[in-house]
Formats: sequence, structure tokens, C-alpha cells
Amino acid sequence: MNNIYHDQGEKSSGIKPGYNTVEKLKSLIASEEFTPGSRLPSERELISRFKITRANLRKAFDILEREGLIWRHVGKGTFIAEPDSEKSILSISELVNELTPVQLLRARLSIEPAIAREAAIHASEADVSRIGAARSAGSRATSWAEYERADDLLHHEIATAAQNPLLMSMFEYLNAVRRAVSWNKVVRSSDGPASDHDSFAEHTRIFAAIEERNANEAQAAMRMHLISVSKRLFGDD
Repeated sequence: MNNIYHDQGEKSSGIKPGYNTVEKLKSLIASEEFTPGSRLPSERELISRFKITRANLRKAFDILEREGLIWRHVGKGTFIAEPDSEKSILSISELVNELTPVQLLRARLSIEPAIAREAAIHASEADVSRIGAARSAGSRATSWAEYERADDLLHHEIATAAQNPLLMSMFEYLNAVRRAVSWNKVVRSSDGPASDHDSFAEHTRIFAAIEERNANEAQAAMRMHLISVSKRLFGDD
């Protein structure tokens, strides 16, 4: 089984899978007294130190960045962010310990179908093209890692196509939480999706509705897709 959260160093730990890396990075930041603006060690050094994969490290960086603990500059490195003294929402690492898959589904059902509806109304031709490309990439995936990258991109492109920065911000936070909950709960029984994986047809239905500017259908198709995914991953009734 090819799962990111089965990296060496996380198999025998009592810390929840996936979040071992996040907690290690937080401990590193605290123990070495990094100050705002300080650069973290390189990815290569952190991978060697923690005995993890590059994908695992980057997902941990995604979480820390969304929590406001770090920021990244392509080509220069990862840096400690200025502290936010007025945090109004739980950090992702705190939230994931309180959230159940059912609660996550309810949150997604409240937001993502509405985003798909807005995308059908406001998407540019370039947006539609990018959504279609992401859908096609997912259908060609031969591993779960490849599929999940394409799936993330598809949902991200749909959110971008809604042309609403507030909805985009809400989606990005929700998506980070989704990844974290999936790390802790999802166990795959195969190396990759079957050629007739249900999500392929569901993604096609969503894409077709957006392409046809059918807002009601896009909303309904996204809702059906989210319920279907939840049942497949978490066994919800």
C-alpha cells in the first residue's frame, strides 16, 4: 500500500500518522529558538533528519503555512512567519483532533456545492479549460498519490473559477483540514484507482455542468460527489 503517512519514523510512533512531521517541525522551531524571518533548514536536510519523504514534508509545510507559522519563497527557502496575536480560528493541528469525518462532510456540503454553482456562473473559458485538464489528469492516474494531486487541483481550479476571494479563502482552509483528516482516517486497499473508479464519472458530471453553465446541475453534481467520496473513504451510511 503506497500511503504517505506510512513513512519511516511514523510507523511506530504514538503520534497520529501524518501529523508526526508537523509536530516534529514545531518542536524544531521551538527548540532551536527560530525568530520571525529566520530560514528553516533545507528540504534535503529536514528529509534526512526526520527520515520522511519529500511529499510528506511538503504537506506538513502546507499545514504550517496555513496556520501562519511559516511562509515560503520559491528558490529561497522556508521562513518563520511573524506571530499573529489575534488568531480567531483554531489551528489545523488543533481542529483535526476535534473533527470527525461526518462533521467534515457537513462542512464541505455547506461550501463546495455553492462554489461549484458559482463556478458555473462565473468561470472564464481559461478556467473551464483548466478544470477539464485536471479532470483528465485524474482519470489517467495510476497511483493514489497521482490521483490525489489531480483531485486537489480539480477542486482548487473549481474554487478559482468561482471568482470570489472570500470563497477561495474558505475553500483553502477547508481543503487543508480535509487533507489532515484524511491522513488520520483513510486506508487504501489498492495501489491506485481502478479504471472505473466512481470519482471519474462524478468529476465528469461536475465538469460538464460547469462547461454548460448549468449552475443548478453543478451544485447538485458536487453535492452527490462529496457524499459518494465520504462513503467510499469513511464508510458513512
